[in-house]
Amino acid sequence: MNLQRRDLLLLVTLAAAVTTPAWGQTAAPAAAPARSVAQSAASIPDFSGIWAHPGLGFENPVSGPGPVRNLARTPTGASNFNLLVGDYRNPILKPHAAEIVKQHGEISLSGVAFPDPDSQCLLQPVPYIFWNFEIQILQQPDKVTIIYPHDQDYRQIRINQPHPAKVIPTAHGDSVGHYEGDTLVVDTVGIKVGRYTMVDRFGTPYTQALHVVERYRLLDYEAAKEAQERAQKEWPLVGAYGVDPDYRGKGLQLEFTVEDDGVFTMPWSATITYRRAGHEDWQERACAENVQYYYSGVQYYSDKDARIPTADKPDF
Repeated sequence: MNLQRRDLLLLVTLAAAVTTPAWGQTAAPAAAPARSVAQSAASIPDFSGIWAHPGLGFENPVSGPGPVRNLARTPTGASNFNLLVGDYRNPILKPHAAEIVKQHGEISLSGVAFPDPDSQCLLQPVPYIFWNFEIQILQQPDKVTIIYPHDQDYRQIRINQPHPAKVIPTAHGDSVGHYEGDTLVVDTVGIKVGRYTMVDRFGTPYTQALHVVERYRLLDYEAAKEAQERAQKEWPLVGAYGVDPDYRGKGLQLEFTVEDDGVFTMPWSATITYRRAGHEDWQERACAENVQYYYSGVQYYSDKDARIPTADKPDF
């Protein structure tokens, strides 16, 4: 992507609000309190730059309940990201949710891919969207914008503002945030439920009760490097999204907690650790516009609606 197009994207992203159509209304589970005293600009951590985590899935927490893991493993014992079979026996899952995860795994084991927000070129819900290999964070006094490579998707977080009394569900939900010292805390509710929406790459479902809290903070170089190496034992590297091997500055870590009484038996958490990307320009990742590249040779589950839309005849 040339610099002019990238600069235009950043300007549009900062100026625009998410325009996902309203679906319905639901009460927010808890309104985040407005903070009357804003943290001074000088003390706010600088999250600028392009951050990369070259692994497909979530990292397990150091302790406590964690996300659904992949039952399909490579000979090294790592997760096989070409075969996504969620562990439906994870105690965080209620029985009906475990059955849904099991069904998705059976589709994957049959040799076809089940439709998900990525393959269907949809806006991606939180926390599913965290799979993106890279992010860029744009900080302003009243909001924070996070950009993801998948079809140039982005989220906007209002700073020091409460959730509205009634939240209109949208693809990314309603996100409000504040700084706690060196940490950006983001609270998200009102995440829209759709036909192919899910919490993770294993098809784990969610309900309108889904509540996600994210905490972003900078890590010293060695801590970030160790965290990524630990994560790679679970999720192998995706080489096209590598980190800068010469960069010795701080890394960025996202810790998030997920609650949904309609699906999970308990809250659970996971992390994503980023380091500086191995390139300076934001990379474009087209989806529907590049069907041959992303979908050639991929066999999908026989759901007639789970296809990239195509015209019956040429436009001209």
